This record gives sequence, structure tokens and C-alpha cells, in this order.
Amino acid sequence: MTDFKETDPYALFASWMAEAEASEPNDPNGMALATSDAQGRPSVRMVLLKGYDETGFVFYTNLESKKGTQLAENPNAALLFHWKSLRRQIRVEGSVTPVSEAEADAYFHSRPRQSQIGAWASDQSRPCEGRFELEKRVATYAAKFNIGTVPRPPHWSGFRIAPRYIEFWKDGKFRLHDRQIFRREDEAEPWTIERLFP
Repeated sequence: MTDFKETDPYALFASWMAEAEASEPNDPNGMALATSDAQGRPSVRMVLLKGYDETGFVFYTNLESKKGTQLAENPNAALLFHWKSLRRQIRVEGSVTPVSEAEADAYFHSRPRQSQIGAWASDQSRPCEGRFELEKRVATYAAKFNIGTVPRPPHWSGFRIAPRYIEFWKDGKFRLHDRQIFRREDEAEPWTIERLFP
């Protein structure tokens, strides 16, 4: 069985992420994001991790998208990282808060210009008549912001998931997998560390 020696979940996450970046062919920072609305109806989709530290895991999106509106109704979420090349996964559950305006601006302006234009052009998660409608909107905003800096749309920002629960899972022979969890209810508390049966 794996010897989980690390007592800091963020250090362990950083170690596993570095290995994933070396072995995964595409998007090692891809993660499944699960949200639910005020009635508890769940929804899940893939997004990209854009930053992490001891305050949590960060991703960016259109605030008017399905995930954005669900997080406004119910600011709790779960993440799943699955690295097939490593036969590992990490689950995260926690509360969600918006990133700061400064963080959102900084990340938005680090994106390729066409992605910035796309953030204006896409009414994410809402009906679209066809590809031509999207391309027309992209052309419209490309012309509008032809010169100078593209401002961050007011409906585009990021979220930070502050974990209450982090589980590290490693595949084992005969389905005798290794599972270790880090759990706490408040950021001021130390992590409780447990091993789980597979």
C-alpha cells in the first residue's frame, strides 16, 4: 500500500499535480466541477484549475452560466481530478467564494486576446441559433475592441473553493485501493487525517 507520509494536503496536491503535468497528455489541470441549485439538483462539468494555495482552488467562468447561477444559489461545490496515466484521483469538497476583482482582472488579462473576446461574445449556457450566431458575435466584439486593452466583462470572474474535505485515491491491485482523507470544518482548525477502506 502507498505510504502517505505528507501531512499537508496542499503539499501532497502539489506533488501529485507536478507528476500529472509530466505524464498527462492533455489538460492535467482539468477537473470535474459539481454544483447544485437551491433545490439541490446537481450538475457537473469539466473546468480548468487556474490556481491553488492554502486558501483553496480557483477557476474562472461566466457568472451567468449554469455553474455561475448555481453557485450564487448554493455556494458549495465538489471537484474531482482524475489522472488516468497515474491511476490516481483527488476529490475536494468545500465552500465557494468569489475571487477578488484584482485577481479576476489579472487572470483575464493573462488570457489570449481571442479568449478575452470570446468571453464577451458567448452567452454561456444559453440557447444559440447556430455556429454562425457565435461567429458573428465574436466578429462584433473583435471590431469593438479592435484597439487597446479588452476590458474584463462584468459577468466574467472566478471562484475559490475552500476545502473542508480532500481525498487522495491511488489505484491498488485487486481493487485494494489506497485512500487518505484530510478533513476540517473551519480554516482555523488543523486537518484531521484518516485512512479509508477501499
